[in-house]
Amino acid sequence: MTQRPTILFHLSDIHFGLEDTLALDWVERCIAEEKPAAICITGDLTMRARHREFTAACRWIAALGPPVTVEVGNHDMPYFNLIERFVDPYRRFRAIESLVEKQLDLPGLAIVPLKTATRAQWRFPWSNGWVTARALRETLAALDALPAGKRAIVTAHHPLTERDPKGKRLTINGNQAMAELARRKVLAVLSGHVHDAFDLTQQTAAGPLRMIGAGTLSKRIRSSPPSFNLLSVGDAGIAVTVRNLEAVPTPAMQIDQVPENALPPRQPEEPVAPVATVPAVDPPVH
Repeated sequence: MTQRPTILFHLSDIHFGLEDTLALDWVERCIAEEKPAAICITGDLTMRARHREFTAACRWIAALGPPVTVEVGNHDMPYFNLIERFVDPYRRFRAIESLVEKQLDLPGLAIVPLKTATRAQWRFPWSNGWVTARALRETLAALDALPAGKRAIVTAHHPLTERDPKGKRLTINGNQAMAELARRKVLAVLSGHVHDAFDLTQQTAAGPLRMIGAGTLSKRIRSSPPSFNLLSVGDAGIAVTVRNLEAVPTPAMQIDQVPENALPPRQPEEPVAPVATVPAVDPPVH
């Protein structure tokens, strides 16, 4: 007997403090009307982890209704209080502590978190991802403990891509993590961070792994308008629809490779006179 698909809303990079209120009001209406089985928020709830930003974020999440799991993003740890960042980096999450990196168990489907944000690294910027041995061990243990036949989706903040096309290191230990998740046949890894949606399949030593990224619901847009993913999880796998207020079709919303970060791409230099050129002004970083 064919079961009805499980509907999930995949949100990311809301960045309270620089949130798009029009987009958030629209998402609230979608949740109230469509009643997804669960909501996966893959990190960067806030812009600078300020107390007022967390207060707004926690109030918004608490009113949503369906089960929610929230990943920690690199923007969700204190930027200005380094003592707190090192000693108690997730203290400001305590208003929604029960939702942070929480495993969700739905009929026939588990949502399992994978932590990729760290309080510090032996490199800069600290904003890039790192799958520590402990984080991967905890995720794999959760996957291995699932009942036989139960499918799984993994949620993370950073895409697990370890290097960009030019060879620059992105997520440390991403390749190992992808191979272990592919070995366990997870349906997909959901992430955010880059502010554009994507749906890519990565080949690993243990087979293919699907990676699904959500765009942003903030004013820090990169190359596409604010959006979220509607995931329909059925017998055949996951169907992805990128929902956005501008009604841009899903293929046009999705990028074809994972960029280094969420900053707007640099514009090429353009000549302004026959005998001289000047660099174009970089687009503003909101």
